Amino acid sequence: MPRTVRIASVNVNGIRAATRKGMLAWLDDAGVEVMTLQEVRASADHLAASLPGWHLVGDEALAKGRAGVAVATREPVARVRTEFADESLDTAGRWIEADIELGGETLTVVSAYVHTGEADTPRQEQKWAFLDAMEERMPRLRESAPLSLITGDLNVGHRELDIRNWRGNVTKAGFLPRERAYFDRFLGAEGEIVSCVDGTSGPGLGWVDVGRRFHGDVDGPYTWWSNRGKAFDNDTGWRIDYHLATPELASRVEDYRVVRAPSWDTRWSDHAPVVADYRIGG
Repeated sequence: MPRTVRIASVNVNGIRAATRKGMLAWLDDAGVEVMTLQEVRASADHLAASLPGWHLVGDEALAKGRAGVAVATREPVARVRTEFADESLDTAGRWIEADIELGGETLTVVSAYVHTGEADTPRQEQKWAFLDAMEERMPRLRESAPLSLITGDLNVGHRELDIRNWRGNVTKAGFLPRERAYFDRFLGAEGEIVSCVDGTSGPGLGWVDVGRRFHGDVDGPYTWWSNRGKAFDNDTGWRIDYHLATPELASRVEDYRVVRAPSWDTRWSDHAPVVADYRIGG
């Protein structure tokens, strides 16, 4: 029988800090069965101690205290893959794929943490390499696992609707035209040549931005706010945390929401959880 599976994605900004600040209380009430984490910044032992009772798979960065992604599940994970591109990316703790067997079907969930980048610096070159690897991996992932979901802090606002102050950020990492063009292709109609915002063109991959499809053409809802000024209080945010689903999985979305904290002082991360319900099972 089909069942509803609730999947949450959140950049925790350090799992130990997030749990100290109240993440577990939120999780107790959230009804989440699969949770993808970014910026874990902890060893496997520390992660397990922070999330007792969960099945956990993770990919730590070689650089201690940096990056790190993980998938936490209520059911055991059947298979895990962390090989993504060359060694410089595969040791960065930024990509993990987990296959979960549910209701006679295989659901593949990715936790991804794209580099923040910085325009015209080596940091941006790392980001280009990661986005290139994503563009190469996504068609192969869909072919092998039609029910696939890429979640995480992808560090790009795709459209003007995704950043409150987009005019002030068109030359900054996170809203560069070339970055946004990747998302034009990721989300473009499969097989059709897509005209991208940076003036280039390329084949669409056919994936679905679940949040944008669910909410339509509205501002946000934002998922990250700068710690500067009163960005959170004024909702001057960025929508950079995503659920990107294959068309096969996107047709099964039952609900989607960004869980914005009620106030600045009740936040346990500078990112909000992004939660969606999917119908799984034959």
